[in-house]
Amino acid sequence: MTAPLIWIFFILMAISVPVAHAMLGGVAAALWLDGKPMAVIAQRLYTPTQSFPMLAIPFFILAGNLMMSGKFGEYLVNIARLLVGNFKGGLGQVSIIGSVMFGGVSGSAVADASALGNALIPVQKKEGYPAGFAAAINSASSTVSVLIPPSIPLILYGLVSNVSIVDLFVAGILPGVMLGIGMFATVAIVAHVKGLPRSPLAGGFAAFRSQIVAAIPALLMPVFVIGTLRFGIATPTEVSVMAVAYALLVSGLVYRDLSWRGMWDAAVDTGLMTGAVMIIIMASSTIQWVLTAERVPQELAVWVQATFSEPWMVILALNVVMLIVGAFLDLPAAVLLLGPLFVTIGQAIGLDLVQLGLMMVVNLAIGLYTPPVGTTLFISAAISGARIGETVKALLPFYAVAIAVLLLISYVPFLTIY
Repeated sequence: MTAPLIWIFFILMAISVPVAHAMLGGVAAALWLDGKPMAVIAQRLYTPTQSFPMLAIPFFILAGNLMMSGKFGEYLVNIARLLVGNFKGGLGQVSIIGSVMFGGVSGSAVADASALGNALIPVQKKEGYPAGFAAAINSASSTVSVLIPPSIPLILYGLVSNVSIVDLFVAGILPGVMLGIGMFATVAIVAHVKGLPRSPLAGGFAAFRSQIVAAIPALLMPVFVIGTLRFGIATPTEVSVMAVAYALLVSGLVYRDLSWRGMWDAAVDTGLMTGAVMIIIMASSTIQWVLTAERVPQELAVWVQATFSEPWMVILALNVVMLIVGAFLDLPAAVLLLGPLFVTIGQAIGLDLVQLGLMMVVNLAIGLYTPPVGTTLFISAAISGARIGETVKALLPFYAVAIAVLLLISYVPFLTIY
């Protein structure tokens, strides 16, 4: 069944069929050709929807949407501007610092790219930033969000690998900071070469004090999430619900900018984002059934061990495969498809599964700003008005930084300590 599944899946992808539908089309063809009942599809579509931990995804998305529907986004940008605006290329640095802070609220690179891109790219262009470079900064820096807790991709990996989501959240902090620092240095170097301006926030330290006080409740959300999980106070799903309650309290009582319209828009956006993720989760469950029925993960692990003589070679091969897949599949779909296969291989070579999860997310995050499917790449280019080729050229140093961080994560286990 596996061969027809793969062929039909790639054919449907090639003619621009959505990923989830391509998955289901491949599975249906494989079952039909093998004489298996189509009822399997309905059963497997239903199964993943009954997962209690899966509820964490819509609630974390809703918490982020509620926080970003009001003044928090403005406070976040202003704080970042006060911290790094005096550097050359300050607005570029604001995008990176903003992504690190934003990641602790939304956990979504796409939401980050859209929110910060619309806020910063037009201003960057007015200050003389080349459109391609402004788009490159936004598309690359927004992917830091998928490593900083609460990270939706890490939740998905935890669900398919049976790895502790708490451990993944804690392990993602250091790689996320490393990626942010690397991009910060990249922008600083390019800013000096291109002579980009400083962009301090008017008002100086007095404005800083008022802004930081106003933003503290929102900036504490990632601390609240990690602390609650790390000390075993609640499960990830329970924490996600508490995060929604926290967001409602902060927006309604502290900022006083939460309206019925804002709550409705946040709920609708959450429903759309959750639906997009859930249909991929449901479709991937059908593929996992086919692969498990044919013992593909086990056979692949045996083949890898027979082909590559050293664990470091296996890790390198996994990275290459993930980089290629990430360029063609959205991050959630790639995690759900590759996770079960690579977990088996990782266990076979003694690779820590938390480390593997971080490798996978960093790899596939690079795909978010890599053509031909890069989501944050196209969002950022559309906002800036830059051509894709121009943006990709400006992204070259960011690719180098991301690959360097990826190799460190892959071969220095200490960096993914949890």
